[in-house]
Amino acid sequence: MDAMRTWSTGWALLLAGVLSAGADQLELIHLPTGSLQPQAALDSSGVLHLLYFKGKPANGDLFYERRPPGAEAFSPPLQVNSQPNSALAVGTIRGGHLALGQRVHVAWMGAGTEGEMCYTRSDAPGQRFEPQRNLIHTAYGLDGGGSLAADGAGQVYVSWHAGSKGEDTRRVWMARSADEGQTFAAETRANPIETGACGCCGMRAAAGRDGTLYLLYRAATGGTHRDMHLLFSADQGGSFGDLPVHPWEINACPMSSAALTPLPGGQTLLAWETAGQVYWARADQRTGTLSPPMPAPGEGKGRKHPVLAINARGQVLLAWTEGTGWNQGGALAWQLYEADGKPGPEQGHLPEAIPVWSSVAVVAKPDGRFALIY
Repeated sequence: MDAMRTWSTGWALLLAGVLSAGADQLELIHLPTGSLQPQAALDSSGVLHLLYFKGKPANGDLFYERRPPGAEAFSPPLQVNSQPNSALAVGTIRGGHLALGQRVHVAWMGAGTEGEMCYTRSDAPGQRFEPQRNLIHTAYGLDGGGSLAADGAGQVYVSWHAGSKGEDTRRVWMARSADEGQTFAAETRANPIETGACGCCGMRAAAGRDGTLYLLYRAATGGTHRDMHLLFSADQGGSFGDLPVHPWEINACPMSSAALTPLPGGQTLLAWETAGQVYWARADQRTGTLSPPMPAPGEGKGRKHPVLAINARGQVLLAWTEGTGWNQGGALAWQLYEADGKPGPEQGHLPEAIPVWSSVAVVAKPDGRFALIY
């Protein structure tokens, strides 16, 4: 196990000298040397599941590890992709996504020229991953990567946006499985209205414990209306509602990513980027409403790739990168919000902590603390 994995919050204090006094609410976890794009999830028993990329950015591999509650070390890494060098990290938004159901599920954009939406799942004991599969039958033209979700009751959803006749005609697609990923139906369209989709922006899928499915993506209406949209479904992807989230007028693709954290009762937290600033809000699919977007404190310039988690006390940790871009690394930053939604004193900033093409992940631990992985 890479010794860097056990470096503590105290080490980060010495490195940056800019962490707040509330840093004891965080566990900072550094990826193995040379690894990128962490994706993390905590299961109901407190096991931390971790996915990351390693290798050449244009054609590398995905690896999975887990850490039981109370342990300091992760399990030995398992390679996820069965075809070597078939994962892609270039652009940051095309990497692997992780979801937990009755098994561990992983989806990613393939590194080949076909624009494959690759999927695999762990075997029942969680000791290996099955041979990868391409789930695209007709909806080719994948560029910005896709995502996946699992609800724990056997439903697995893999989604992506695609189209080959311009961003105006790109659509959000979804392939569904009702048997824990053993088989998938052919992809169907998910977005009910024609919004287009920002070709090289990522998207995010998530499923709540109540079965509500969420898809968060960036539109490209008219080539300049690159607003965020939240799709939600209460019938296992049979139909979707559309909730406009945040407008952004820009005649370019910002190569952005987004995050979702489902809550009980048909609600979800979401985070996204607009005009160099990162925001978060709470959406309620029952009423079709969104709380006022909350920007990260301070000047919003060069902020990207937000993630967030909520603990049992209702506190929300928002983390993001600063200064990252095409072939450019940057800083890691975060802010803790209290249960009333107001920023607390706990915040931090680690300069030069994010390598080229990488990002950050966060989970809320059972003890109320957060784990921040980068």
